[in-house]
Amino acid sequence: MYDFDEIIERRNTNAMNTDGFREYIFRDDGSMTFPYKDEEFIRMWVADMEFATPDVIIDGIKERLEKRIFGYTRIFGNEYYGAFSNWCRTRYGWNFDKQHLVMSNGIIPALYELVDYICAEDEKVLFLTPSYAYFKYAADYNNREAVASDLINEAGRYQIDFADLKKKASDEKVSLLILCHPHNPTGRIWTEEELRKIGEIAVEHKLWVISDEIHCDLLRRGKQHVPFAKIIPDYDKVITCMAPSKTFNMAGLMISNIIIPNEELRSVWSARHYNFDNPLSVAAAQAAYEKGGDWLEELTDYLDGNFSFTKKHLAEHLPEATMEVSESTYLAWVDVSRYFSEAENLPLFFAHEAGVLLEGGDMFVQNSDGFIRLNLACPRAVLQEGLRRISEAINRSCVGQQQLMTTRKQQNICEGVTLSIPAPSL
Repeated sequence: MYDFDEIIERRNTNAMNTDGFREYIFRDDGSMTFPYKDEEFIRMWVADMEFATPDVIIDGIKERLEKRIFGYTRIFGNEYYGAFSNWCRTRYGWNFDKQHLVMSNGIIPALYELVDYICAEDEKVLFLTPSYAYFKYAADYNNREAVASDLINEAGRYQIDFADLKKKASDEKVSLLILCHPHNPTGRIWTEEELRKIGEIAVEHKLWVISDEIHCDLLRRGKQHVPFAKIIPDYDKVITCMAPSKTFNMAGLMISNIIIPNEELRSVWSARHYNFDNPLSVAAAQAAYEKGGDWLEELTDYLDGNFSFTKKHLAEHLPEATMEVSESTYLAWVDVSRYFSEAENLPLFFAHEAGVLLEGGDMFVQNSDGFIRLNLACPRAVLQEGLRRISEAINRSCVGQQQLMTTRKQQNICEGVTLSIPAPSL
């Protein structure tokens, strides 16, 4: 049994989660103040977990430490490939050639490089929105035009607008589709039927596809992930990106698996990509794939419980909020638009009024106004307190707004009469 209820102090470790939120969320230049001390915030924002990295991974690092030399490192031999490919074969019924596997310090750096390698200067990058913002940033960084296809929100469950996707893919200047699978932030696992339709569009229009599958291990109980490359195995313009970082809470170790079956693109990567692998990261990732399965099984049950708790809490305390339990990830995508105006800065509101750090829909490109993304990968007690603060802050705000509207209405009714009715403090 693993203790997912343990609360671990992360401050003063250079963690983005605790020590970098001011700059990242608020672009703070050092002048911002909040009614909460830093240690008083409930952190439900950046996508890493508040759970200890599994002991088997720490043991793998310790074993490597005993070698006592940490020189220039790249992955040689078959051990790492054997561990990772077995993980994929066992969980997804999918395998790939060893020569197709290259390493990156992260999927985001790989995206930035691959957009440059794949797209000519006048070509475009297509993706589904709401979107992980770094898909657009990768296009922007390389001065390529970003093209968005909005998902259709059907009562909280998102569907792909295939007519729109096909129309935009038919633009001869669109050469690359970046697919988020499972999808962040909505949590959708694209079905085999949906993936086949995407595959048909990609093949028809000769699109490259980068399938970011970093959340593929983090599924609700009973759900299944199908790698996109498995759907169209003979189409070598699919690049699959996976990593142990989200699954095992080791994002800071910066190691990702990039599977590039196309020989020409892989040659470009090999010629232009400069990368050594951190020896401790290699040891950690291999240990995760070899021995981390039991921990992941228990994590799955705990996260399922956190999603159930969140769904119930919102139904009881914020009935106008909409949330479908995510099929994957540990991120809840919650529509709170009925409680706020479009102009409201949601991260700033919740930081000031609730002492909760979270990300608003404006961080997900478009088709996301009025949403918040909540990281539920935290001890249940922390989740309970965070949700309590969120719901109370919203309800206080709504009461204040209603009182203010009532006051103004009373003042308007009494034409020519001055009433001394003070507006409530918000």
